[in-house]
Amino acid sequence: MSKIKSKRISNDDEIKNQLVDIKVELKDGVFIFTGPMSVNEFAKRINKSTNEILTNLFKKGIMYTLNSILSEEEIAEICFEYGFDFQKEIELNESNFMDHFEINDDQKDLVPRPPIITIMGHVDHGKTTLIDKIRKSNITSTEAGGITQHTGAYQVNHKKRLITFLDTPGHEAFTAMRLNGAKVTDIVILVVAADDGVMPQTVEAIDHAKAAKVPIIVFINKMDKPNADPEKVKGDLSKHDILAEDWGGDTTFIYGSALTGQGIEDLFEAIILQADILNLRANKNRSPIGTVIEANILTGKGTIATLMITNGTIYKRDFIVAGSNFGRIKTLLSIEGKEIESAGPGTPVIITGLNYLPKSGDKFLGFEDEKFAKKLANKKAFSDKQNELINKNINLNNAGDKKVINLIIKSDVQGTAEAIKYSLSKLSNKDVIINIVRYSSGSITNSDILLAKASNAIIFAFNLKVDASIRNQAAQEKIIIKTSSIIYEIIEEVENIVKSYGEPEYEEIKVGEAVIQKIFFYSKVGNIAGCLTTSGVIKINTKMKLIRNNKVIHEGILETLQHGKDTIKKIEKGKEFGTHIKDFNDIKEGDIIETYENVLINK
Repeated sequence: MSKIKSKRISNDDEIKNQLVDIKVELKDGVFIFTGPMSVNEFAKRINKSTNEILTNLFKKGIMYTLNSILSEEEIAEICFEYGFDFQKEIELNESNFMDHFEINDDQKDLVPRPPIITIMGHVDHGKTTLIDKIRKSNITSTEAGGITQHTGAYQVNHKKRLITFLDTPGHEAFTAMRLNGAKVTDIVILVVAADDGVMPQTVEAIDHAKAAKVPIIVFINKMDKPNADPEKVKGDLSKHDILAEDWGGDTTFIYGSALTGQGIEDLFEAIILQADILNLRANKNRSPIGTVIEANILTGKGTIATLMITNGTIYKRDFIVAGSNFGRIKTLLSIEGKEIESAGPGTPVIITGLNYLPKSGDKFLGFEDEKFAKKLANKKAFSDKQNELINKNINLNNAGDKKVINLIIKSDVQGTAEAIKYSLSKLSNKDVIINIVRYSSGSITNSDILLAKASNAIIFAFNLKVDASIRNQAAQEKIIIKTSSIIYEIIEEVENIVKSYGEPEYEEIKVGEAVIQKIFFYSKVGNIAGCLTTSGVIKINTKMKLIRNNKVIHEGILETLQHGKDTIKKIEKGKEFGTHIKDFNDIKEGDIIETYENVLINK
């Protein structure tokens, strides 16, 4: 062990000193508890018979057994009925120490560290192109469907200042991964297209940044487009309390083009200025603390994880706990793949050596006492499994007459598996429950086939090749395996399954508006509307409303979309196009066409 490594402040003692057990009990008329529990356990704690509680639940139409899990809300309701007050306490123990422990460093030990930047925004607004330009690489052309599918970390040296970037996926399927990105970041770069403006994922990104209390720098992209309208973008953002400095606010706006490189230098200067204001500091002379960005399994190497160090210094051979997983670091690599001996705060690294896959967003800690660390990890793993079963039981208890669709998700990396799980779970509605039986990275195994058979589940594989032997086994067991390299194809597939049992709930959102300027007649079709797009985006085969004198005179479908001689799928603000409204010809110059899309309502 090096002298520097041996002088590090240990995390062990601080965690041991903060562990506190809470006694679940009825004390002086107050029921003190820490979370969901079974009917049987709850009855014992409040000195009531289980039959009495089960009978009361039955009268409300709730069919529970001794082992059914009561949610926190149900516990509170029953306490109220018995005249008890209730108090939920946070117990700092082996199962949740990662989320609640505090590290107290002496100010004299803190030194400046690189800022960690997360790039967020709506799909197609140019986030990946911006990272391309920053890294002088070419990611976009390799991404399936033109959408970033993984979360990556990159470090850039700008004028002798290190800056760490997180590139988070932009499609709405990756809300969970974007949320994880916001938790570890210092500054959010919000990319908004100058020709498109604020869109649903733009708002989501703003919400995540605000929830994490992270400062935002707005990069208005695509300023090279002829229909760029930065003033409209500023106005739209102001509605979400993102106010530019020249409008009297405190948010820095940079105007440029990720494609041409315009504004990139200004963006770097804004990042460095904001980092200096934040005075980002950490103690490099302590055991490492940070967050798991991504993890997967590679044949011959085992678990590979990308970590972001936020405090302390990590060394090869360190023993770490990541979520409920543990191990000694076998290889320590820079983000470029070069072997290194150590890395300090604000630095992303790649490691091997963990016993199994951590989740994206899991915190990790370095330990000196391996026995103590393994005990923490094992107890957390047990607790996580119990909580997963409790949550599933609560969901299934509340299923009633709903149809339960069981799914198994396999992906090339753990973060994507979690993102798919998050998105598919939102498709549950009043008629159908989406139950994710398992989600993990790595190839489909015999164990997955057996679990699918036992639970009557469909297996979805993302970015994976399925071995012929596994396909044969699945066919014999009549297990369905569906593969895809684009996330929203999986979502659409499950949506179609849900629709066969009951419709998910959607909200109709206006996405575009155009004015009819000229009318042309084509004998084979009918009246063709020559239009100018005045806001948003107009897409082919979308719902539309025809408005005349502020009244809706027709609702239908845009059957065609033509730009010049080309048939197109969508047209942006400021551009002219021709269209025919399906089965409708009563159009006039000056009529307004509004287009709409159905957006799934989060439950």
